[in-house]
Amino acid sequence: MPEHFIIWNDPLIKGAWVSIILATLGIVFVLTYFKKWKWLWDEWLTTVDHKKIGIMYIIASLLMLFRGGADALLMRTQLAFPDMKFLNAQHYNEIFTTHGTLMILFMAMPFIIGMMNIAIPLQLGTRDVAFPYLNAMSFWLFFFGAMLFNISFVIGGSPDAGWTSYTPLAGSEYDPGPGQNYYLLALQIAGIGTLMTGVNFLVTIVKMRAPGMTLMRMPMFAWSTLITSVIIIFAFPVLTVALALMTFDRLFGTHFFTISGDGSPMMWANLFWVWGHPEVYIVILPAFGIFSEIISTFARKRLFGYNAMVYSMVAISALSFIVWLHHFFTMGNTPAINSFFSVSTMAIAIPTGVKLFNWLFTLYKGRIELKAPMLWAMGFIPTFLIGGVTGVMLALAPADYQYHNSYFLVSHFHYVLIGGTVFGMLAGMYYWWPKMFGHMLDERMGKWAFWLFTIGFNVCFFPQYPLGLMGMTRRMYTYPEGLGWDGLNLLSTIGAFMMGVGFLIIAYSIYWSARYGERDTTGDPWNGRTLEWATTSPAPVYNFAHIPKVEGQDAFWLMKQKRKKGKKEKTPELKRIHMPKDSGRPFVFSFFWFVAGFGFVFEWHLIGFAGLLGVLACMLLRSFEYDDHYYIEVDEIKRTEAAAGRL
Repeated sequence: MPEHFIIWNDPLIKGAWVSIILATLGIVFVLTYFKKWKWLWDEWLTTVDHKKIGIMYIIASLLMLFRGGADALLMRTQLAFPDMKFLNAQHYNEIFTTHGTLMILFMAMPFIIGMMNIAIPLQLGTRDVAFPYLNAMSFWLFFFGAMLFNISFVIGGSPDAGWTSYTPLAGSEYDPGPGQNYYLLALQIAGIGTLMTGVNFLVTIVKMRAPGMTLMRMPMFAWSTLITSVIIIFAFPVLTVALALMTFDRLFGTHFFTISGDGSPMMWANLFWVWGHPEVYIVILPAFGIFSEIISTFARKRLFGYNAMVYSMVAISALSFIVWLHHFFTMGNTPAINSFFSVSTMAIAIPTGVKLFNWLFTLYKGRIELKAPMLWAMGFIPTFLIGGVTGVMLALAPADYQYHNSYFLVSHFHYVLIGGTVFGMLAGMYYWWPKMFGHMLDERMGKWAFWLFTIGFNVCFFPQYPLGLMGMTRRMYTYPEGLGWDGLNLLSTIGAFMMGVGFLIIAYSIYWSARYGERDTTGDPWNGRTLEWATTSPAPVYNFAHIPKVEGQDAFWLMKQKRKKGKKEKTPELKRIHMPKDSGRPFVFSFFWFVAGFGFVFEWHLIGFAGLLGVLACMLLRSFEYDDHYYIEVDEIKRTEAAAGRL
């Protein structure tokens, strides 16, 4: 048993314990009082329906956004004034590490995958993803990986070596506690789930498109998902290997990253960023796809330059693998190496610029309707542009010596990832919310949330550019008076709290809209252009009673135009529909991974290997499972369609 297994040495951690206990008791009470345990198991914990899995991804990521945002507010409170004693150095390092890790890997990634699950099968005109069982495993691996990471705050201690976990700082010599083990094992478990997702969506898009939907007729979000899946398949194995090697170093005494054992600390930096920079495009390319869908829909125009948009995304994906070394320009390389990676980094601005101009040309002479999803898309363009321009500045190796270890880089990073990914995911959430739940999110609260969040974002992060140029370095937990940083840091903190208020309005609007919001009875509340709007809101378990036939880009828009012209569509005869059976094994399988991870975090090898035995047992049982599907009969399809007013 470690000396400090239960953490109870800080008022904030005591508050966390109280909130965890109260929340757990509240959930158990509600499920018991309303007799919902069986409902929870049957409808959610065992589901393989891509739509329900997408909803669970999005709910989990919103919770992670709340946790990561709370960490950010704690850091900004500490930095609001000089010589603050709100957090000590160790606690600040832990919060700094968990904030970055949560936001990138346990908020942005699942939010994106949730959007893929909600929209992609519907946009492709298919009934599910290629591997529904694997899809459920992907979610539960992410979920239990996130839970393993989050309990570190109160059991054993959080990781504290930064979200990049550079060696030797993250090695057992300088970071001997269980915190870094939490980081390694939680990311490993969640990363396996993400790799499964990449394989699943690649096969789904390549093999399961509706008849007539060629690659160049796919919606842009489907294209961005296809390219993202390819990047995941090539990039995530690198992270898996890097995490495994550091785990062996820490748990079993190997020396892959220690100089004294003929290892190389720089090898971790290389492996991490060979994964890490493609990861940036894994979280931004789907947002580009979402913006393309929303801008086209609310401008009432076909997307300008469809082919150029596709080719630019392909170019970005290729370039993303040859820019990783710009993350350590300051570590000393030859001029030739620095020049190559500097040029390749700046080259990414070209296809990205193509996309920005295509969106602007789509807006040109469009009949623009500024609904909540469109506001997030419009806010993205200037915000992301600021991040992109400063990224080109950072791509210059000599200038990077000045910018790299400063708040200038912190600001650039957040302008790109919040201005791109978070804006994109919130835009997609507002856009597809009626398709998920059958009701709209409140427009008035949505606009208030947008303006508070966007203004707060710029108030928070724009001052960090001059702070960086004035010499404020990253990872600084306090600073003395007289450096001229006081006013800008206070302004930045005020902006962070404005963003927090904006997020709380979004959270309240979800609750309010569920009770009182406008119901979507049409299945097409935005007058959409792609096939997800051709079915009911929410969609039935089988998505489409008849698989649609695609005749061009914007397939549903073309169908509606044909109907306006009075052309009748021949409706084929209904046939029974083959569907996958629900299964509780993905949940149990992932729980055993959690047990194994928890055991190895504390080097309790007996528990760790017992968990792995459970994993192997689940895999073995799955190998002999043959009764994994069922059929929805025609009578049931007719009843469902009639209830939705479609017969």
